[in-house]
Amino acid sequence: CYQICIFQMIMTNITTRNGFLLVGFSDDHELQILYALLFLVLYLVALTGNFVIITITTLDQHLQSPMYYFLKHLSLLDLSFISVTVPQAIDN
Repeated sequence: CYQICIFQMIMTNITTRNGFLLVGFSDDHELQILYALLFLVLYLVALTGNFVIITITTLDQHLQSPMYYFLKHLSLLDLSFISVTVPQAIDN
């Protein structure tokens, strides 16, 4: 009976969802400012980190192997992607 009860419980607990729900940030102005400042700090940290990686891999002659070449270009792509999405999120 224990295995049958578990099987019935598993079969009856099926949930289907045909879409997704987008929930915006709070309408409270103080929380919006807090979110904007949080996004700004994270954005500046990401920019700084990527610029440091690009600068070091460009200037240091020991870091001219293909791995660092691809790391530099990955940082450049990250700069591009984050510079498109995060300022729009801060503005919204």
